[in-house]
Amino acid sequence: MIKLFPLLSVLFLIYWGCEEQDTIPTELTLWEIDYSIEDTDSLDLSFTGLTGPIPTEIGNLINLTYLDLRGNDFTGKIPPEIGNLTNLNYLDLGFNQLTDSIPPEIGNLTNLGYLDLYYNDLTGSIPPEIGDLTNLTSLVLGFNQLTDSIPPEIGNLTNLGYLDLYNNYLTGSIPPEIWDLTNLISLVLGYNQLLGSIPPEIGN
Repeated sequence: MIKLFPLLSVLFLIYWGCEEQDTIPTELTLWEIDYSIEDTDSLDLSFTGLTGPIPTEIGNLINLTYLDLRGNDFTGKIPPEIGNLTNLNYLDLGFNQLTDSIPPEIGNLTNLGYLDLYYNDLTGSIPPEIGDLTNLTSLVLGFNQLTDSIPPEIGNLTNLGYLDLYNNYLTGSIPPEIWDLTNLISLVLGYNQLLGSIPPEIGN
């Protein structure tokens, strides 16, 4: 038994040392730059020539209110971890080469006032969770490859002043809920495959 104690002590010290090192990180390295997780509230890396996928770790910058990554060469899907950035009020990922569908986690960003995913290669449906973004004043999804019908939940976005769904593959009729968006100044639905007539409610 006595011979076991030194071994047990070593095991305990190894375990204790691991626990001491398991601390919460305060900085995050993205694109070879260190960012303070607590203090970074704005990130503008637009038109800086960045390539590859958007790192999932960006979802750790939970105090971001402004994120602009437009005009780069980002590929792959929008990471669902972006839904962790619940303090965002501005998100622009336009003019990249992003693919796959818009993640439903986008609906977590309920403080967003501006969302721009313009000119990517996004596919699939517009997620109904988009209707949870009731503070949006601008929603820009033009020049993608979005399909299926426009979700009626878009009618929840009563603060919208600008809605751009131009040049996609959207089908079906225009949901009547759109005509409840009485704050709209600009509505762009051209170059889709929408059917039906324009109802008189457009006068609202």
